Amino acid sequence: MSEANGVSVKDFVTGALAGAMVGASAAFLFAPTSGRRLREGINEQAKESTVTIANNIRRLTRSLRRDMKELKDSADYLLDDFDDVSGDIASSVRQEVEDLQRSVEQLIKEVEEREAAKKGEQTDDDHY
Repeated sequence: MSEANGVSVKDFVTGALAGAMVGASAAFLFAPTSGRRLREGINEQAKESTVTIANNIRRLTRSLRRDMKELKDSADYLLDDFDDVSGDIASSVRQEVEDLQRSVEQLIKEVEEREAAKKGEQTDDDHY
């Protein structure tokens, strides 16, 4: 999986979700408040965590897109140099880079869709 600033997207999302769950559990166990106030506090903390996670995912997405563009630009530059050596090799490398870029874009789209779905679930939960 691609990395941005030394942190893979999967590891980041996993860590963020685990941290949110641990924080909510700790708040539930140690809060000296009533059940209703506790639930309100947990909901607020969940909303804040969701915003933080969404912001971090957007930042990582921008970074991944920028890195992929740089990788593609570098590959294009290298491919131009290698055109004299072998047209077949250059075509294969270009295809692999494009496939990798599509895979990363698909992964980014899936993560964004999951975040949107989670945000939608939270919105639905807030109506109850």
